[in-house]
Amino acid sequence: MHMPSKIEKKQAAAKLRKPPRDFSYTQNRELSWLRFDNRVLDEAFDETVPLFERLKFVSIFESNLDEFLMVRVGGLSDLAELKKQPVDNKSNMTASEQVDAVMAEMPGLLTRWESIFKSIEGKLDTLGVHRARIDSLTPEERTFVTRYFQAYVSPVISPLVIDPRHPFPNLRNGALYLACGLDGVTDEESLLGLIEIPASMNRVVEIPSPTGTYSYILLEDVILACLDSCFGSYKPLDRALIRVTRNADIDPDGEGVEEEEDYRQHMKRILKKRLRLQPVVLAVSGSLEKATLKTIRKALELSRRSVFTCDIPLDLGYVFGIEGKIPEHLRNELLFTPFKPQPNPTIDMTRSIREQVLQHDKLLFYPYEAMNPFLDLVHEAAYDPECISLRITLYRVAKQSRLCESLIDAAENGKEVTVLMELRARFDEQNNIEWAERLEEAGCTVIYGSEGFKCHSKICQLTYREGMALTRLTLLGTGNFNEKTAKLYSDFMLMTAHPGIGEDANLFFRNLSLGNLRGDYRFLGVAPVGLKPLIMRGLDREIQRALAGEPARVFFKLNSLTDREVIDKIAEASCAGVRVDMIIRGISCLKPGVPGKTENVHVRSIVGRFLEHARVYAFGVDSDMIYLSSADMMTRNTEHRVEIAFPVLDPTCRALVHEYMGMQLRDNVKARSLTSDGTWVPVERTGGEKPFNSQEALLERAYRNAEAAPEPVIEAKPAPEPEPQPVAPKVQKVQATVIEPEPAPVPQPEPQITKPAPETSARRDKPAGKTKAIERHRPGRVRMGLGLIGLGLKTLITGKTK
Repeated sequence: MHMPSKIEKKQAAAKLRKPPRDFSYTQNRELSWLRFDNRVLDEAFDETVPLFERLKFVSIFESNLDEFLMVRVGGLSDLAELKKQPVDNKSNMTASEQVDAVMAEMPGLLTRWESIFKSIEGKLDTLGVHRARIDSLTPEERTFVTRYFQAYVSPVISPLVIDPRHPFPNLRNGALYLACGLDGVTDEESLLGLIEIPASMNRVVEIPSPTGTYSYILLEDVILACLDSCFGSYKPLDRALIRVTRNADIDPDGEGVEEEEDYRQHMKRILKKRLRLQPVVLAVSGSLEKATLKTIRKALELSRRSVFTCDIPLDLGYVFGIEGKIPEHLRNELLFTPFKPQPNPTIDMTRSIREQVLQHDKLLFYPYEAMNPFLDLVHEAAYDPECISLRITLYRVAKQSRLCESLIDAAENGKEVTVLMELRARFDEQNNIEWAERLEEAGCTVIYGSEGFKCHSKICQLTYREGMALTRLTLLGTGNFNEKTAKLYSDFMLMTAHPGIGEDANLFFRNLSLGNLRGDYRFLGVAPVGLKPLIMRGLDREIQRALAGEPARVFFKLNSLTDREVIDKIAEASCAGVRVDMIIRGISCLKPGVPGKTENVHVRSIVGRFLEHARVYAFGVDSDMIYLSSADMMTRNTEHRVEIAFPVLDPTCRALVHEYMGMQLRDNVKARSLTSDGTWVPVERTGGEKPFNSQEALLERAYRNAEAAPEPVIEAKPAPEPEPQPVAPKVQKVQATVIEPEPAPVPQPEPQITKPAPETSARRDKPAGKTKAIERHRPGRVRMGLGLIGLGLKTLITGKTK
């Protein structure tokens, strides 16, 4: 009789405790992501999109793929080396099986990418936007290229000959290199030549062309055209451009901070290490002999399947640089109609933003509405004598950031400024390090995220002392406090004076400074502890309603859905009869429409001119419980990051969110529907249904609202006019389910003296309405009283009043 071993007993016990996973309604994360990037490439094939914008989508596809290979495939490749590989809980695949599946998909994607690039570039060429190739240069162009190479390029490049005495160099991640086999002048075997394309030079070189056209050649093609003169007596036998993509999935916290090393120095060391991590793939543009390619591949320790060849330029990031060079008469045909973010119709930019937020919550919707109210509010606070502190979390910051300049002004004005700067924001680390140093030099208190938990939340709090009272304005976003991305990404920002949210935000910042990630909040759902339970409670509530025979509905708008617990709870809701509508831009590991599992789940994706980035969680047929959030439903967000979900309590703001999401659910132009086999298909239009592009409709709405907004009233008297109240959309008003608490009494700080705003600023102009704000807040009574006492003493001593 066989006696079970201890291991077999443990395995049997584990099976009893945990039922086996059901993979019938889930799919692999990596394959779902590849389908998303293929959806991005679909925009390049869409002939309703302007031609040059289609070329930009080709470039975006490549950029997305590069990051995917660096982070996801790089990390999986490391895991594939383990003897006992972890298994994906959505597809039951090991790490090596996932890498195999990704590599099997790559050739088809890259062939599609290459073909559409050539098609679009050919059409641009006929219109007068021409990229010169070395095999078709005219005599005049060849003369120009040769002279340009001799004058500007040759003095900069450093050709290398690789032989036994000169080992293969480190090829930097993402850098471009020209590679060629060399024929020696002696009996030596053929050698390898390498030239790094100088990143310090402009990659796009304009070529003289007829008026009304634009011709250019890429820097690497300039070098290729003159390659025969680069290696002295060695003759190039073949030539190609190569680019190595390295693993960038490095854990900054796993490396350990050295003794007496501050965190900024630690991150700088990590960034240098990333440049030398293991290669993942090698891209080759051109033709190399088998021996030459084998030499490079062996030096990089890559298999044959990790080498991809094409006949188009590598690194298409240059495309965005030539947009500004397109001749004026072609711009309307080749580009989207220029759009400027519009003013929010509920905000009067000639009045104090602070006063308006105190009266009513404000909701900004980027990029349709401008970020200026938020930027002006922070700048106004930097010079407002009643503002005593500013606290903010920063994840990705613009290189030229008006927001950070205002924080610097506030610190220089003596206010308490606390900035949590997340240095681990992938590929933005260096920019964040530089801003952290500048902010600290200006007097800001700069803190960093907790070990193992990136701070991905977007929250800012301004605290004011009015007499003996303390008021707080809390600003919460679904996207970064970034002036650049606010013009490209679709995001919400809530500006509120709600006392309960303000108390929670105050506690949040206090917990961050103490490294406490387990805070208890009344209104905010804060990961890693409180966010997922909030989602589960909302789903459970709708499940109970459905089981009781009541209408039940859940709506999610996300970038990605990968958290297995949330997926299983959504499937449970579907089985109970809850209708679940989701707009998911990227990864969806849940497959909708699976019989008996997810029949009541409907998933759409919108990819268009703007990047859909907002996260919305709504529960109830009437959406009586709406949260906006920085978090996707990914395990990394719900369990391993600091994230915030915040309720929309103001009826007007809730109605606006409801309206915006309703418009996106109507989209039948840019929207795609996810099928039960995990693929995306166009949304079918019913008979007579007109095309509806939600992003274009929201653009039109923003212009229409801005035009309909009343002209600002210029005050003729010192007494302010009553503020016009915003008109709420006509929707059924539903009582929010969150109970608003009374604010707790707070100890009052001592008054502070703030230096006045300078008359001129090298950084920017003063925001509208700031002069009146300063006039309203003249020096306080204590300061004025001290001045009068001093004047009286002077009169007694000197007998003079002046």
